[in-house]
Amino acid sequence: MPVCERNLDALHNACQRAAEFADWIELRLDCLEDVPTDLTALIENIPNPLILTFRPSEQGGHRHSTLEERKRFWTSVAPHANRVWWDLEEDVAHNLAPDRSRIIISHHDFSGVPSDLEQIYERLSRTPAAVVKIAVQANDIVDCIPVFQLLDRAREERRLIAIAMGNAGIATRILGPSRGSYLTYGALDDESATAPGQVNARNLRSLYHIDKIDNETMICGLIGFPVMHSLSPQIHNAAFVAEGVNGVYLPFEVHDVTQFFKRMVHPRTRELDWNLRGLSVTAPHKQTVMELLDWMEPKAREIGAVNTVVVEQDRLLGYNTDAAGFVAPLIHRFGSLADRRVAIIGAGGAARAAVWALREQKANLTIFARDVAKAKPLTDLFNVGCESLSSASFAGCDLVVNTTPVGSGAQTDQSPCKREQLNGARCVYDLIYNPKETRLLREAGELGCETLGGFEMLAAQAKLQFSLWTGKQAAADDAD
Repeated sequence: MPVCERNLDALHNACQRAAEFADWIELRLDCLEDVPTDLTALIENIPNPLILTFRPSEQGGHRHSTLEERKRFWTSVAPHANRVWWDLEEDVAHNLAPDRSRIIISHHDFSGVPSDLEQIYERLSRTPAAVVKIAVQANDIVDCIPVFQLLDRAREERRLIAIAMGNAGIATRILGPSRGSYLTYGALDDESATAPGQVNARNLRSLYHIDKIDNETMICGLIGFPVMHSLSPQIHNAAFVAEGVNGVYLPFEVHDVTQFFKRMVHPRTRELDWNLRGLSVTAPHKQTVMELLDWMEPKAREIGAVNTVVVEQDRLLGYNTDAAGFVAPLIHRFGSLADRRVAIIGAGGAARAAVWALREQKANLTIFARDVAKAKPLTDLFNVGCESLSSASFAGCDLVVNTTPVGSGAQTDQSPCKREQLNGARCVYDLIYNPKETRLLREAGELGCETLGGFEMLAAQAKLQFSLWTGKQAAADDAD
């Protein structure tokens, strides 16, 4: 666990907190405003094995330093025990000759994945360092491929730390140790990451159960952009543990879904040997993936969207669990939905499953869109009416459903409609689940409407996904 603080007192306190979750602690000394030449007292008070790092700014450090300054630092701070290691950049390592048994030689590239990655590894491997560390920037999920391939190559020696930085590279941080990486890095908390995409160490252990991942672990994940806000990892990883499944569920930030399926997913073409079993699919990929599958259930084809992929032998199978997940909490609350007057806000991908499910329940539907012309393909597909959202009144509606992303992410202070439009509606259902209470739900509650958030739908459709991937039924409270 890297610890980055501005003074020694704060550094010592952070180390005490880090000791609860970390096997090793890395002291990022480049974060200190004043770096002492004697760290004996600090080191002796930390029971964990330590890595001492003074990273220059051009390699991702927090302060500018010359090579001579770093040389003086490393030569003046002597190791105090066998549990102290040193992380050195290549230029420093070539000019010093410390005990090779405790040296990590590092190379960082924050622009992307260099084309000569294997040559860099070979060059660093020829140094006296005991462990080689290579960290590169992943701009898309497929950038993880050369990192995993490098780990496969070095697996027998197990003296390589290979990481793809950024949200698109999180899989390398979580799966790396099970694939031969010497170690991985976990942040003290969400605010103290020392590199892009660094996962909270508490989550590495308690959410992803990194200590239990092995070659047999079934890998599932969420593909989309963005994905880091999703609660799906909490739901599925909890279900794996509760049902005794050796599985892990990861967030996969995917920009080019076609390349991802070709190079990492499809068993006939993928370049990565991993036990990938299933995928959840979110925006903006629910329709694009349909062209990349070998088989699709009729319901998903009718809806025009796939949110679940199962890898079965050498085939990819597509399903839609959104529709059933969407309607399950409504049936629980209303019983029959037949002839209920329902207003759907939005005409995008999320609206497709909602409209299909409500038509199956024989509800009386109207779509309300900002741009009625853009909503026409959806209204024509399902033969439902469409009106302008700006002039709508939902008085008398049994149910108002928000299928747009307005109210989440950078738009948490916004609502898809005006407060007064909700007056007189019985129930407002927002498919957004993060935040738990959106502005739309808050204003609806203030007007006396019943409210329903998106987490119930998320959990309901996740149970169906879990069954498709594992053949087991998840208990109702597995996601609690």
